[in-house]
Amino acid sequence: MKYKVLLVLFIISFASSLTLSLKPVSEICDLNKGCEVVHYSQYNFTFGIQNSHYGIFIFLFLILLTSSQIVKPKKNKETAIKLLVIIGSLIVVYFLYIQEFVLNAYCKYCLLVDFSLLLALIVILSELKEDVKKISGK
Repeated sequence: MKYKVLLVLFIISFASSLTLSLKPVSEICDLNKGCEVVHYSQYNFTFGIQNSHYGIFIFLFLILLTSSQIVKPKKNKETAIKLLVIIGSLIVVYFLYIQEFVLNAYCKYCLLVDFSLLLALIVILSELKEDVKKISGK
């Protein structure tokens, strides 16, 4: 069940990243709203590449990996999913900080990705908590 939830969250993030990459921001956001401020800021690019382009590939990989885990579970795939969600969540916290305290503006599609990843982290952490209980015998 948890991998199905994660899969849905990754699909939402993939769709948001795809929208941000393929559509002009003026078509998907209200003019003079936070979306444009975020989109045209220097923080929208990492190593000269738009962040949403990274999102397309990262979330496509997570979708494929999670689908594979649902069909044929393996410990190494589970570990990779957990690690990617944790790393992604740390990046999301940075981008939320930038939107709140540096740009004072929010991109609704970015927030969709951000909160989807944070929800995925909650799913991962709740499972880790259960694993600790099993190991400790409580």
